[in-house]
Amino acid sequence: MGAALAATLLLPACSAAPEWNARPAPPAVDEGVARTDAGTVRGTVTGEHRIFQGIPYAAPPVGDLRWNSPRPVKAWTGTRDATGPGSMCPQVGSDYAETASTDEDCLFLNVTVPRTPGTKKPVMVWIHGDGALGSGDLSDVRRIATRGDVVVVTINYRLGIFGGFGYPGLKGSGTYGLQDQQAAMRWVRRNAAAFGGDPANVTVFGVSWGALSISGHLTSPGAKGLFDRAVMQSGEGMMDMLAGSMGEGVPAYPYYSWRTEEEIQGMGTYVAPQLGCKDLACLRALPVERILKVPQIMNMFQTYAYGGETLPRPPADELRAGRAHRVPVISGGTRDEHRLFAGMLYDAAGKPITAKLYRKLLATAFGEDAAKVGAEYPAAEYGSPGLAWAAAITDRMWARGTFEQNRSLARKAPVYAYQFADREAPMFLPLETDFPFGAFHAGELPYLFTEEKASLDPAQRGLADQMIDYWTNFARTGDPNGSGLPRWERFDLAAPVPHTQSLEPGAVGPVDYAADHKLAFWAELGG
Repeated sequence: MGAALAATLLLPACSAAPEWNARPAPPAVDEGVARTDAGTVRGTVTGEHRIFQGIPYAAPPVGDLRWNSPRPVKAWTGTRDATGPGSMCPQVGSDYAETASTDEDCLFLNVTVPRTPGTKKPVMVWIHGDGALGSGDLSDVRRIATRGDVVVVTINYRLGIFGGFGYPGLKGSGTYGLQDQQAAMRWVRRNAAAFGGDPANVTVFGVSWGALSISGHLTSPGAKGLFDRAVMQSGEGMMDMLAGSMGEGVPAYPYYSWRTEEEIQGMGTYVAPQLGCKDLACLRALPVERILKVPQIMNMFQTYAYGGETLPRPPADELRAGRAHRVPVISGGTRDEHRLFAGMLYDAAGKPITAKLYRKLLATAFGEDAAKVGAEYPAAEYGSPGLAWAAAITDRMWARGTFEQNRSLARKAPVYAYQFADREAPMFLPLETDFPFGAFHAGELPYLFTEEKASLDPAQRGLADQMIDYWTNFARTGDPNGSGLPRWERFDLAAPVPHTQSLEPGAVGPVDYAADHKLAFWAELGG
């Protein structure tokens, strides 16, 4: 008894051991702070997520670094404010996008993290569309991050002449924007863990120009190993350019956005005198404002060059030959891709396509086959000459390229094909016209992200939830399927009708994509 009492009496003494022997309490975790390999950043914490904005992933591309490969960012001391976005890359605002910038110090990214338990969340890297304007912070990714429990990174990259310029003897001509994107991917591999992400599980996804860029990364030696999965929305690397398809006077080209390095460099020598320069040193010394004064200069260089280190060969040819990085892919587009451009270029400009203009456009695009195309796409059947024109170009240029890309990629890796088909999708661009845009180019964006100018009805919100679940399941496992979702089969080359998932409110399921877009007609027509 004495011994037991002694032990009992000793217990308090043991629990009150001298403080130098006590285990110190762990420091409180500040969710608003993250440590990157270049320094510490402080972001914004809300009830559902943490957001870190304006984090530099490369050195400012100014001075001699204008039209040069991205360089490592200089480390900083102290804690960098990451509660607001960094500058947008230089661009000219337009009637459809209220963006304008003259700041070349623009290679920033933003990280949105859901406030849920656990680390090693899948990471999704968003590459925004339009190679002449835009920025990563314009995409509100909070909904996809929180619903899908994924870390989402959005990036800026050099645009137009700043990302696509070329000049004789200039290394990397025409690929600086693409190189920026790869630098951002490398940053993600190095730093994802600091934000609760899994650096070994990275999905790149993008729309329009962003999707086309991803098709380039799939064939770029420099992108090998930088991402584990890819999602391409309303943009692909195997599309050609039909004469007049993007406006009267726009010529045909075998690739929509790929040009030889020599062509891009030739464009540089053509532009230099307009800027009052005879050499590269002069061009690099020009103020951004002076460069942007040249009409259409941003759109002129909205291309990527092949023939150099970044893209040794045309990505379209590489994809066709099966020489792409073997990663699972979601690939697709919208039911009415070209209605956006037909409505924007003609109806919104006050000059809707008439029967006479339709015949002229067909003759320009299809030459001696114009009558056959006109018979296959009669204005009376489609409701107007403008809608008939949009359908013909959607099928021939967009759908044919998407289908061919899906077939090429499916030979070596899992492909999940889709078609966004909501013809009541809200228009989020300020286009003053009653033209029926239908399931237009990039019309799926408000279903994945929050667009202030686009509201969804309950049925559309249900589709949005399904799409986010598909996309984030794919990012997590490489398979979009999950509990409660309509089954989405792979694109199987051996199937009589390779599976394409139609995404429409209340009607998610398989669609005969080739029949929908008259691909047999186009195959028979050739060209």
